[in-house]
Amino acid sequence: MRFIQKAIFVGLCVGVLMPTNVQAQQRPLVTEDPEPVGAGRVLLEVGLDYNRDVLFPVSGLTGNLTKLPLIGISFGVGSIAEIQIDGGLRNSLSITNRTQAPLSSLVTATGDKTSSVEDIVIGAKVRIAGEGVARPSIGARFATRLPNASNESGIGLDTIDFFSSLLLGKTIQSVRVVGNIGLGILSDPTQANRQNDVLTYGVSFARALTDTTEIVGEINGRVSTREGIPPPGTESRSVLRFGGRYTRGMLRVDAGLLLGLTSMSNISNGVGFTTGFTYVFNNSSQLP
Repeated sequence: MRFIQKAIFVGLCVGVLMPTNVQAQQRPLVTEDPEPVGAGRVLLEVGLDYNRDVLFPVSGLTGNLTKLPLIGISFGVGSIAEIQIDGGLRNSLSITNRTQAPLSSLVTATGDKTSSVEDIVIGAKVRIAGEGVARPSIGARFATRLPNASNESGIGLDTIDFFSSLLLGKTIQSVRVVGNIGLGILSDPTQANRQNDVLTYGVSFARALTDTTEIVGEINGRVSTREGIPPPGTESRSVLRFGGRYTRGMLRVDAGLLLGLTSMSNISNGVGFTTGFTYVFNNSSQLP
């Protein structure tokens, strides 16, 4: 079953397409820009994440997590909308510690390593209003995270989650500022009849240094709204990202550092890094 899921996801990222110019898009940031990829265009992102001292409170595992490759693909379905599919083929955890946790008895990994696929997120983004002289561009995004990563691996939660966000973006001279605010409905991985509603947020900037290079940064995370102790795996999290991007023709290369700002940020005891590239194509199969 896992092999079939991987094969389907890879198949979504393959096609005979013609290139065009790279637009102002996400990587290495995760705060969503309200501007879509463009009508008839396909945007492909491929990357690597490495995080030290990752804590999985549901399985009780701690270790160093490598995600390779992370894959995102966005389809422009009109001038104001796009469909997004994000996921990954292999998350590998080098286990450094095990503790008792709600679902630690389900973990089948007995050595110092475990692995699984990344959960697939399927979403849609719509630009509601374009940017004006004094007004930011405004958009909305809706997304569902599917339970592809198994809880037997100790990495996944086997839950379905839903997210909705309001997106704002404004370019001020050479700086692009983007803000997100929204709601996440996270299923409790230990009890099927419970959920936790979280406030999601993100603020990012991209500062152009030259025609080809930018520095970028953001704070992105979520805040639990439940009184008392939230269900495990749904805790408040916040991550700081800072990095750069280099664009040459149709290709954009990026790299960034990650720093956890909360005890449940998944990189709470150290830093992580991310690197990858973005490529945009015209969909040659689109009907005139």
